[in-house]
Amino acid sequence: MTTIKFGTDGWRAVIAEDFTFANVARVAQATADFWKSEIRNQKSEIFGREPKVVIGYDRRFLSDRFAQITAEVFAGNEFQVILTPEPTPTPSISYAVKNLRAVGGVMITASHNPPIFNGFKLKSHFGGSSDAETCKAVERFLDRNPVRTFLAREPERRALLGKVGSVAPSGRAMLGTPIVLSDVRPAHFAAIKRLVDFKLIAASKLRVAHDALFGVGAGVFETLLAKTSCKVTTLNGQYDVFFGGICPEPLPKNYALGGAQLRHNPHDICLVTDGDSDRIGAMDGRGGPLTNQQVIALLLHHLVRNRGGRGVVTKTFNTTAMVDKMCAAWHLPLTEVGIGFRFIAPELMKPGALFGAEESGSVGFANHIPERDGLAAGLFLLEMLAMEKISVNKIYVRLEKEFGPHRYDRYDAHYPLEKRAALMERLKANPPNQLLRSPLAKVDARDGVKFVAEDSTWLMLRGSGTEPVLRIYAEAKSEADVKKLLKLGRSLLV
Repeated sequence: MTTIKFGTDGWRAVIAEDFTFANVARVAQATADFWKSEIRNQKSEIFGREPKVVIGYDRRFLSDRFAQITAEVFAGNEFQVILTPEPTPTPSISYAVKNLRAVGGVMITASHNPPIFNGFKLKSHFGGSSDAETCKAVERFLDRNPVRTFLAREPERRALLGKVGSVAPSGRAMLGTPIVLSDVRPAHFAAIKRLVDFKLIAASKLRVAHDALFGVGAGVFETLLAKTSCKVTTLNGQYDVFFGGICPEPLPKNYALGGAQLRHNPHDICLVTDGDSDRIGAMDGRGGPLTNQQVIALLLHHLVRNRGGRGVVTKTFNTTAMVDKMCAAWHLPLTEVGIGFRFIAPELMKPGALFGAEESGSVGFANHIPERDGLAAGLFLLEMLAMEKISVNKIYVRLEKEFGPHRYDRYDAHYPLEKRAALMERLKANPPNQLLRSPLAKVDARDGVKFVAEDSTWLMLRGSGTEPVLRIYAEAKSEADVKKLLKLGRSLLV
């Protein structure tokens, strides 16, 4: 049998190679066995809850089929199953898990990974990504029991076996099964509207573009801003399992197609979401890309300066140093954690939390779900423009005048997994004496290796948790210096 190993908040693999119907059924059975054991465990946080599971899926090849199989396995294990009737953003699934008091959720998605991948994301009862301990526990249940499946009658099975979006009506049970088809998006959309001053956004007359990167978020901002004064244009919203030839990740290198459309048809801002809409990126109204680090700084500025927010800010240690300077200036406590939103989620659940962010465009907000939510982040950016009534570029220029220039880029190099550990040990043992013109101040090796200079310039090398890719991150005061740092990073790979 295929060996299945969980990475960040779940399992991802190549479709038809390891990500097969049989293997998805095995993982679903292991997850069902784990959650049943937790329901019986009197010390578990989900002890006493109804055995209810929320299942969603994205636009990837066969995601609807994988979701249907997952639903039938949970139904076969006597769980009540809430299955989305069409492709659904991951944060909508996370919100539904929390809102409906389910024991957990499954999202069939590989998020921002290449089109050949799909994945099985686990969501815990609190509405956030399952932590590493939970994922390892599910791994230990693999193949303990044979797969138990509740096969729906053929007419009902066919309801989800057509093309994406061609499904049975929402809100009713599939006959003869404990599987209920339910669109969980409206409740999530209503919740994120309550986070912001939606009346202000509605009256702002903003021209909003949304580059969906061919992902599941296509049409969402049109729905959210329907019947308002805002004009919304969705870019790259067509259904394409190849994602237009890109990885659906909110990075400037993936903005060429959307940027070209904006140069011909300018807007006030362009929001960008990844393949499953839990990450946020942005372009200015004419297609100029903003890095995710800039978006994070803009969101923190808005939460504190415009909304008067106070509380603990949490960031992963590959996130821009501008956040450190902002928190110091505004006397906000800052917590720095390892890379992965699963480290941020527990901090967002603590009293006094405000905001959490990581370099990839994953941001989360207190008093919401302890989960990254690209759609909520998009509304906060629109609220910022509606309040300040100047361009996003001018807002960021003001931040750089106050906190200094911060330029950032990332390079993803193909690098064999089996060589990664030796490389990290060599980098820790032989750090550079300086970065550009500044002496080295510290080496942080909690996840990968990060070199930090005295002037806050930094260079970091870290392996992806899901792919044979080594990421090189760099931040400095100028674009030219960032390029020099990335070149240095690539030279260290030999």
